[in-house]
Amino acid sequence: MSNKTRSILKGIAVVVVLLAVLMQLQIVIIPFLSPYRFWMVVIGFGMLLIGSK
Repeated sequence: MSNKTRSILKGIAVVVVLLAVLMQLQIVIIPFLSPYRFWMVVIGFGMLLIGSK
């Protein structure tokens, strides 16, 4: 896996977790994603693990 791909995966993981946190704080409200906040954090963590060496 190239460094560019790793950087993209890490960036997407940060955005997904940040979105989940903002939804938890009720700053951003996306009704159809609301029940999946926990799984968004799990997927973000998994992407970060895949993207790390």
